[in-house]
Amino acid sequence: MPTIAVDKAALFEELGADYTTEEFEDLCFEFGLELDEDTSQSKKPEDLAEPSQLKIEIPANRYDMLCFEGIALNLRVFLEKQKLPQWTLTAPASGELQTLTIKEETARIRPLCSGVILRNIKFTQERYDSFISLQDKLHQNLARQRTLVSIGTHDLDTVNGPFTYEALPPEEIEFMPLNQTNKMNGKQLMEFYEKDKHLGRYLHIIRDSPVYPVIYDSNRTVLSLPPIINGDHSKITVNTKNVFVEITALDKTKVEIVNHMLVAMFARYAESIEPIRIISPHNNESREAPDLSPRETQAEIEYLNQVTGLNLPPTEISRLLSRMGYTVAPSKSDSKLLDVSVPITRADVLHQADIMEDLAIAYGFNKLPRQNPNKSATVAAPLPINKLGDITRLEAATAGWSEVMPLILCSHEENFEWLNRIDPGGLAIKLANPKTAEYQIVRTSLLPGLLKTISSNRHHSVPMKIFEVSDVGFIDTSRERKTRNERHFAAAIMGKTSGFEQVHGLLDRLMLMLKSAFITREEGLTNKKLEGYWIEELDDPTFLPGHAAAIKLNIAGKQHTIGTFGILHPSVLQKFELQYPVSTLELNLAVFL
Repeated sequence: MPTIAVDKAALFEELGADYTTEEFEDLCFEFGLELDEDTSQSKKPEDLAEPSQLKIEIPANRYDMLCFEGIALNLRVFLEKQKLPQWTLTAPASGELQTLTIKEETARIRPLCSGVILRNIKFTQERYDSFISLQDKLHQNLARQRTLVSIGTHDLDTVNGPFTYEALPPEEIEFMPLNQTNKMNGKQLMEFYEKDKHLGRYLHIIRDSPVYPVIYDSNRTVLSLPPIINGDHSKITVNTKNVFVEITALDKTKVEIVNHMLVAMFARYAESIEPIRIISPHNNESREAPDLSPRETQAEIEYLNQVTGLNLPPTEISRLLSRMGYTVAPSKSDSKLLDVSVPITRADVLHQADIMEDLAIAYGFNKLPRQNPNKSATVAAPLPINKLGDITRLEAATAGWSEVMPLILCSHEENFEWLNRIDPGGLAIKLANPKTAEYQIVRTSLLPGLLKTISSNRHHSVPMKIFEVSDVGFIDTSRERKTRNERHFAAAIMGKTSGFEQVHGLLDRLMLMLKSAFITREEGLTNKKLEGYWIEELDDPTFLPGHAAAIKLNIAGKQHTIGTFGILHPSVLQKFELQYPVSTLELNLAVFL
């Protein structure tokens, strides 16, 4: 969780009280924060001239508390010293909004854009530093190191609208980057900042793209090259009066969350919040940003009381939730419901469970009634799929196979290309922002993990016999979460001989233990009511031709293909750097439930 350092004296002045360290620690605890350190308690004599700071640990989902302004605002509302502000937009005196036109080419690199103008803002050095710091915190957390969202702030008085958001070849983009004295094009900029400790880590986001995103004003002055750096021409200072904020993104929800956070935290220093018009001609879209209206939702009074163990009337629930920034009123359509307005600062509120949690915080966790969970005795029992997994695990271990536990994530190549399999699309669950190329998707087979394990231990003596019982994942649009897990069993043996007969023997042993008899193919195909399993020759590029089989099963009057086994193809061995023949077996255990 992020830790935010704030000036102790300034925060206590905002809160209208002087707290001891213990008192402020208690206040933080009540609100769901944690005081990590009060520097006044640990200062050396030579550091006494420095202002004391409070280092406060913020929950990862509370983007509205990543700066001094957010912490002070939320604590003042919690202490009932003020109501949460109602932010409103003000049109310019001329009546004409500044426009930002998104060109179609941006779809190739970073298609979304939003923004706002803060008019007649009054910066001090402390406010300016907090403004810059909040942008950096949002870049690191919500924006995932600028990959999803990036923020550019500009002195509006140095540029002229209308603005355009374009995507051009790097050689065609030329400007003077922030705090530099020489102009450079996009390609030269990449070379210049390659070893920069701060900006070098962001270059990969657009470096290999044929086009780079860029924002121009009407005079073709470059405002920024998102997500890397702003132009020096429009840089903001403590003396800036009108701030133009542009936000580019890949995520439609997060771009507006970032906009809301900047507005909510710093509109207090500005005379007005001025919207801008976002125009996307290729999508026939024109809209004003930002939308500062609160989100409307409902919560069940019975649910709020039942989960917290309280019995509060709607009026008291409304009062308590107002301490957390909500505006609450009894529903006109249903007396059992509350109409809840969620402010723009609370992007973390997704469900009435979040509202219930805030009610408990406002009431006081330590004041909640305590009672025994349930007077009826219950006995814990494993889920059927876990029990089945444990049975197969014990059986394989008893047969002399060693269990391994590889990671559930793997690369796309390992899951498909290295096994000579083609990705049909719509099968594997892909990570939107993988940390490395090694963890791109959720595996759809246990084989990559087993083969990587053998490869990493190939210096050990052979034969090497390993197995795994774990989940694989698939996209499934029929499910609520659009995905499903399957519990699989897989085994692999590497030795100087193929070991085919050993995986076949392990299969027979497992099926015997699962009380599934061996039947012939003809019996299985002609009589589906006859329960049992058989094997059929399989043509699968993962395995040697003529040395692979599919496992078929009749169960509960239905026929299933539950797995495969065989000797791996030499090209698969080569990809995983295996020097001896390998035979594998993989079963879907979920079929047996």
